[in-house]
Amino acid sequence: MDADPYLRKLHFRAHHRGTREADAMVGGFFDQYHAQWSAEDYAWFERLLEEQDVDIMAWALQTAEPDPLLAGPMMDLLQRLDFIQLPEGLNTAGK
Repeated sequence: MDADPYLRKLHFRAHHRGTREADAMVGGFFDQYHAQWSAEDYAWFERLLEEQDVDIMAWALQTAEPDPLLAGPMMDLLQRLDFIQLPEGLNTAGK
């Protein structure tokens, strides 16, 4: 884990959302991408962390339109969901 207290705080908040699904989604997003973020991207992520899990998940799954303040390239990246690792046995597509 990073020695930077700011990054440790964001990591904790990203991984302790309240549900396992939100922890995986928000925490996985942080883990995968935070190293390449700009100051503006970090500000966006902090704004995202203030939102309700149900809203974040709906935006990421594209079942609801994101808050206009959060729409844009970072939301597009979140919506890719290419950072989610499913536990072994849960990926049953094609079986």
